Amino acid sequence: MGRPGSSWFSRALVVAPFLAGALGLYLAFFYFFGGWSLGTPANLVLCNGDEPQSLDPAIVTGQLEGRICLALFEGLTTRNAKGEIIPGMAESWEISPDGLTYTFHLRPGIKWSNGEPITAQQFVDSWERTLNPATASEYAYQLYYLVNAEAYGTGKLKDFSQVGVKAPDERTLVVTLSHPTAYFLELTSFQTLVPFHLPTIKKYGLDWIKPGKMVSNGPYVLKEWRLNDYILVEENPYYWRPVGVKRIKVLPTNNATACFNLFYSHKSDLILDTRSIPSTLVSSIKDEPYFHANPFGATSFVRFNVKRKPFDDVRVRKALAMAIDKVDIVTKITRCGEPIANTLVPPGNAGYTPPKGLTYDPAEARRLLAEAGYPNGQGFPTVQLLYAKRGSGEEVATELQALWKRDLGISIGLRAQEWKVYLNTEQLIDFDLAMSAWIGDYNDPQTFIDMFVTDGGNNLTGWGNAQYDQMLATSENTADPAKRMGILRDMEKILVEDEAPIAPIYFWVGMSLYYPDKVGGFEPNFVDDHRWGEFFIPGKTK
Repeated sequence: MGRPGSSWFSRALVVAPFLAGALGLYLAFFYFFGGWSLGTPANLVLCNGDEPQSLDPAIVTGQLEGRICLALFEGLTTRNAKGEIIPGMAESWEISPDGLTYTFHLRPGIKWSNGEPITAQQFVDSWERTLNPATASEYAYQLYYLVNAEAYGTGKLKDFSQVGVKAPDERTLVVTLSHPTAYFLELTSFQTLVPFHLPTIKKYGLDWIKPGKMVSNGPYVLKEWRLNDYILVEENPYYWRPVGVKRIKVLPTNNATACFNLFYSHKSDLILDTRSIPSTLVSSIKDEPYFHANPFGATSFVRFNVKRKPFDDVRVRKALAMAIDKVDIVTKITRCGEPIANTLVPPGNAGYTPPKGLTYDPAEARRLLAEAGYPNGQGFPTVQLLYAKRGSGEEVATELQALWKRDLGISIGLRAQEWKVYLNTEQLIDFDLAMSAWIGDYNDPQTFIDMFVTDGGNNLTGWGNAQYDQMLATSENTADPAKRMGILRDMEKILVEDEAPIAPIYFWVGMSLYYPDKVGGFEPNFVDDHRWGEFFIPGKTK
């Protein structure tokens, strides 16, 4: 296709074949000229996916929200462009020989965006807010590694002073874990463990996340947030180091064609979100200098609500899982070379060998469905597949619907929702079955496996298994890495073979669009974590 030329009309024609007729061409022109206002100029404009659900780091669970939160806030550690853990608010730390005590030393002179000093006690108080059941943080379990944190987070313990985090002085934070956690430094870089300026939250309540009110400690501050238009962040003058890009504008859209239009017409410099690139275009642009792809730790799968019939029957869940022709989906729809997934944990975790999982076997699927009382799909109740209206979600949902009709004789309805509504529906487990995905928070199989413990904040299936829960506790207290990986493998077998509250579909391939001579500091990494404070404009001093 070549590098884009200067004619706006030729650029519009590039996407026209992917839109239907005159209305489609009109929409293309709308996206170019009417969909987003120019607003305040910025040094870097990026497409990040949908309008964010929230900008409260204790509340958000989606990757697109997390990216913005980690531009505005910073934990004890952070990540460099390669995704490696580096010092953040803490300049150094020591770990006790038994791996249970972490002593962090905060940088001298670090400040909030309003100029007030940041203290170790503020980390203590912020972690209490995240763990407090009243906050309703789905990710509170990322702090459960601390002594007594789970008891406090579940309301069994009322005295937070018994939780394993203390601030003996203004620059020292001492964290005591209940068991060694090799990836704990990765967790301290995650948005759930950042500090909050609690006086601001107390003063403004839910409005504290708005421009002009938010006080943050990351490389950027929130300057503007125009719903469904753009978010603007600017360099935080009190951040402990300078950033390479002074002002970044974030454009929200759940329409991949519109997002590509913005990039191709030079109205955006970077597409961050894989689902914001039209899969129909990948084969045409994969050799272009602006196209970048790499495998990373993420998996698409279907969640079953095991509290609703017929998915309370494991035979039905297995039948639908074994009637998903995954090769069909990755070759016809996603088209980015995604490996099919029979398990949840993606490849690339050193020392981990996954179980076999359930493979495509329509004959066995039909047998199981008949055994459950639905021969050839007869008598199967009316159910709906929930999916988010973004990326290739509709295409994949429609294909699943067709596959289950073809191989099992059942009719599945489709239920589409906007991203924020979809997240809320999933959290309430108000669905029959739902398309979902998970991106690893750190490079260890546990980031995928531990979310399915009974009543886990991100379980969202209604499923629970006491043996599974106990195995996780055993693995966390197992010092031998090989034995621990073996326990996690046995857990995943329960999850994807024996009980099947989920049905894996494919592992992701991370894609982004940018010209290397326009955007620097963006490097592929397994956790697909790109900190905006690492970005710079090539040719300019970082």
